[in-house]
Amino acid sequence: MNRKIIFHGEYFIDFYKTLEINVKSKFQYVFELIKQLEMVTKKFLSPMTGYEGLFEIRVEYQSNIYRVFCCFDKGKLVVLFNGFQKKSQKTLKKEIEKAMKLKNEYFRLKK
Repeated sequence: MNRKIIFHGEYFIDFYKTLEINVKSKFQYVFELIKQLEMVTKKFLSPMTGYEGLFEIRVEYQSNIYRVFCCFDKGKLVVLFNGFQKKSQKTLKKEIEKAMKLKNEYFRLKK
């Protein structure tokens, strides 16, 4: 498997810049898994129930949990949207809505 990861806008990059070096390293590790493995475990990448085509990348470092929303484009391309640090059990609805808006925008601009 050889997927490519791209960014839609600066949303993920702006988030990534705020992270500690060890968290960035963990993100790089998870991205490599996504790029290279045919089947990525749900621990790192899982579909968002009720939001068609939207996935979340999960990164844990020490006791912190980070999420990045993404989608697939033709199976080989992973498009990253917004990222955030998760501080409660529930994923923030506004973050999911933002990701869906960005996903729709990505495919609309691609046409």
